[in-house]
Amino acid sequence: MNTPVNHVHLIGSLTQDPAIITTAKGQKMARFALTTKEYRKGLEGKIETENQWHKIVAWGKWATVLEEFAEKGIQIAVEGKLRSRFFKGKDGRNQYSTEIEVMDMVLLGHGQIAQSA
Repeated sequence: MNTPVNHVHLIGSLTQDPAIITTAKGQKMARFALTTKEYRKGLEGKIETENQWHKIVAWGKWATVLEEFAEKGIQIAVEGKLRSRFFKGKDGRNQYSTEIEVMDMVLLGHGQIAQSA
């Protein structure tokens, strides 16, 4: 079976400018949050919106693209995979986080993405 099991496609807007860092090994990394909207008809027939927030991490060339061209509010399409990690928080407690690691990405620009309910 060659079908990827851990595969995510999202289209959404950046909630803030990407945070760009360079690791001790010289790799560039970008972290940002992406918000997606789901539309559905409510009980009274009105369109309701539900926002979801996703943690995204991008490495190498994608981090460089984000550093140069991305800013809060821009819409992007992300293709990636889920990554879970454990780490020690600033308070010394064990923390758990699930992020989407970018494999491919398209910057869509500013504006509203048309959705149908």
